[in-house]
Amino acid sequence: MSCFNQKNQYNILTLFFILTLWTSLVISSRLLEKHEQWMEEHGKFYKDAAEKEQRFQIFKENLEFIESFNAAGDNGFNLSINQFGDQTNDEFKANYLNGKKKPLIGVGIAAIEEESVFRYENVTEVPATMDWRERGAVTPIKHQHLCGSCWAFATVAAIEGIHQITTGRLVSLSEQELVDCVKTNTTDGCNGGYVEDACDFIVKKGGITSETNYPYTRVDGKCNVRKGTYNVAKIKGYEHVPANNEKALLKAVANQPIAVYIAATKRAFQFYSSGILKGKCGIDLDHTVTIVGYGTSDDGVKYWLVKNSWGTKWGEKGYIKIKRDVHAKEGSCGIAMVPTYPIV
Repeated sequence: MSCFNQKNQYNILTLFFILTLWTSLVISSRLLEKHEQWMEEHGKFYKDAAEKEQRFQIFKENLEFIESFNAAGDNGFNLSINQFGDQTNDEFKANYLNGKKKPLIGVGIAAIEEESVFRYENVTEVPATMDWRERGAVTPIKHQHLCGSCWAFATVAAIEGIHQITTGRLVSLSEQELVDCVKTNTTDGCNGGYVEDACDFIVKKGGITSETNYPYTRVDGKCNVRKGTYNVAKIKGYEHVPANNEKALLKAVANQPIAVYIAATKRAFQFYSSGILKGKCGIDLDHTVTIVGYGTSDDGVKYWLVKNSWGTKWGEKGYIKIKRDVHAKEGSCGIAMVPTYPIV
């Protein structure tokens, strides 16, 4: 009888091992198939089998993180695998955030606090919601690709907005002109830069040309413009919204799109897909985007509507909602720290 029990236990353990192995193989097969589908969707190719295996393992880890995050169900926003699916968070930061440049936060905020001009200071009433897309002041989502040129895209989006508001004409302007031509000790094309430097260049040159005249190439190139030539939009300069003041920021966004620096290093930002981003994302500003509106969700959560430059397969077709009116004076992800807007 004892021998029979041992044999029976052995058979059960063998069956359990076989089932576990079979389940593992099925899951692995499904993940491999999912990776293949993802590669096809995003046009991904690898140089050899070793690189493909390495990227698959990163893809798998990212997918597990996303599924675990979404399963928690209490974050208020969702994640999904996207074009960054086979990149580690460190690779993502190096490839898509603000290059090697870091906003000079201490100096920047001190300078903003000393500024006496904020043209929307005396605004007393603002709409309950604002979406500059609906008012024709926002061009379609663009893609910076493997270039730390977010600063150029955010600058251009803000100028496109104020140009349309003041002239009635929405024109897609040239990020590449800024990437190629704005060279300072703080701004250097695909290595990152600042909205302020870009605006200074545009003022000095007398304007900025269109996307059609100077198309985006995804890489640093030789500056191919002369002062005063091919300008389709002009600005007089730029101003800052008072630092760390979401109420002032609301007044500004009610009147025009605003370029802002944010902290975007977290994996939750990397794989954001829908909902209102909230939580601790820090204030280490490393990305530049444009606020193009604001609103309140059906369950009463206030948010900023933000245009990004990572294509339409990221976020809500290229946009992200970031929680507003938070307890931290800097705003969610530091969004209220250094807001900048062009003036015409």
